[in-house]
Amino acid sequence: MNEWIQHITEWLVEITQLDGFSILLLTIPLAIIQGVFGIFPFATLLMLHLSVLGIAKGLFASWIVGTVAGMVVYLLCEYFLADWFNRKWFKKIKKYHKWQESIDRYGVWAVIFLRTIPIIPNNVISFMSAISKMKNISYAWANMVGNLSSIWLFGILSAPIVFPGVNLSKLIVPYVVFLFILMVAFIIRHRKMTKKSAS
Repeated sequence: MNEWIQHITEWLVEITQLDGFSILLLTIPLAIIQGVFGIFPFATLLMLHLSVLGIAKGLFASWIVGTVAGMVVYLLCEYFLADWFNRKWFKKIKKYHKWQESIDRYGVWAVIFLRTIPIIPNNVISFMSAISKMKNISYAWANMVGNLSSIWLFGILSAPIVFPGVNLSKLIVPYVVFLFILMVAFIIRHRKMTKKSAS
């Protein structure tokens, strides 16, 4: 974790006297900056939410912040930053070419997968989605579900650090059920697409 950013964030919280969900007034702008430039890990904000709000509310706040930031970055790239993105990230996109093809082919499911498994930085996922064939409403849905999955998983991994002795089964069991539902939905959707392509 970037200690400098953590100290700055803690300093801002102390100066602004934000507590409870008002902390989002600070973390949403920081998440958007992180989403565009990727200068510090989103995990910094997630850990801050957990520290200030506790596990359940902290994860919920992180989901809101991640979803808003992901949508803002997507829209910025689609309407304003496409040229800048192509110049700055062109080489990285070449490296992630197969994932760009997956987003073009599987749409929301590729975004959900990439949000859950940290193979590609979140801001690059938003940028790649913006230049794909995906519709805005499809990305909005994938962004919400993908961020939920990502933050839930990170919560499972980080909660014992912030709250030693926490009962992780309350996070793990619902998460496994959530992943199972997603997997079933993907299989059903994939079969429908295969049948449509065959006919």
